[in-house]
Amino acid sequence: MNTTPNTGGLRRIRRLLWAAVAGTALAFGAAALWRAFTPSDLPAPRATGEAAIVNAYSLTDHTGRTVTSDAYHGQWQLVFFGFTFCPDICPTTLAYMASVMDILGPEADRVTPIFVTVDPARDTVDVMAEYVAAFHPRLIGLTGTEAQVAEAAGNFRVWYERSEDATAPDGYLMAHSGYIYLMRPDGGFDSVYREGDQPPEALADEIFMRIERDERS
Repeated sequence: MNTTPNTGGLRRIRRLLWAAVAGTALAFGAAALWRAFTPSDLPAPRATGEAAIVNAYSLTDHTGRTVTSDAYHGQWQLVFFGFTFCPDICPTTLAYMASVMDILGPEADRVTPIFVTVDPARDTVDVMAEYVAAFHPRLIGLTGTEAQVAEAAGNFRVWYERSEDATAPDGYLMAHSGYIYLMRPDGGFDSVYREGDQPPEALADEIFMRIERDERS
């Protein structure tokens, strides 16, 4: 991180983030409010699950390649939305995801961790490439235009909002929900988690059990 906001700023962002948790929960039960964000020109979305989460997007990865969710078909996916100038939640969550990948050992080859920015104005391809490399070699960074990011966030029911803060780089931060989405190899939604709710060993065990169950089916 280049700059750490002052304590008052962090408290304000944390309050916004907790509000985001409640807002996201409401969104799960009111998917109609997000219909405006449903993309019209993306590949046909796959299974949505009960939470109405749709694994569909068209973004640019940290190598500069245009990708959709089809690029990770056949892989379990851990998907997290955040931004590189995030002072606490994002680096903590990405480090947590990296620990899960390490604990999975050889089974990690079946899992793709994905970090989608909600701040594409600053999080360019080059910025994302440098950032994700600091966490795990398999971590994918995705960015795009404002519209592309809004579509992706809408499909995953992710809340985010710009928050002005004079002490932050460029004078703003991004408040956002902090969920980790586990997506199945067929692209459907499986589960949602949050760093801090369980140790990385517990999440790795859950993913491992799902991999074994998928192999038996």
